[in-house]
Amino acid sequence: MTTIFHMNPKIYDSMKQFAESYAKSTQTYFCIDLEVTESVIQGLSKNKQIFGAPLCPCRYYDSKEDEISLAYWNCPCVPMRERKECHCMLFLTPESEFSSSTQILGKENLPTEEFFPS
Repeated sequence: MTTIFHMNPKIYDSMKQFAESYAKSTQTYFCIDLEVTESVIQGLSKNKQIFGAPLCPCRYYDSKEDEISLAYWNCPCVPMRERKECHCMLFLTPESEFSSSTQILGKENLPTEEFFPS
């Protein structure tokens, strides 16, 4: 049986705004493949909606609740805060071969209406 997840657009928008703001404040950039950026923001939003925290969606956890309480992998994770190392490739330094020059996600990068079913 497949469960359909209904994303809250307000949570998605807040995570998108967080990503843009954090990219600017850390002088990092989104991936040149904006589908990577979009996928990570969707994963962060889903974890925020389900668990109340933006747990990194790119890692495996035995217990997401335990990981959230440790706060190590809550976005921005400790490696990102300390060394500008983002495992998800959401925040990239200008030196990265995968870095774009983009710190803003325009409306053309937003999910379609199907992403937010009623």
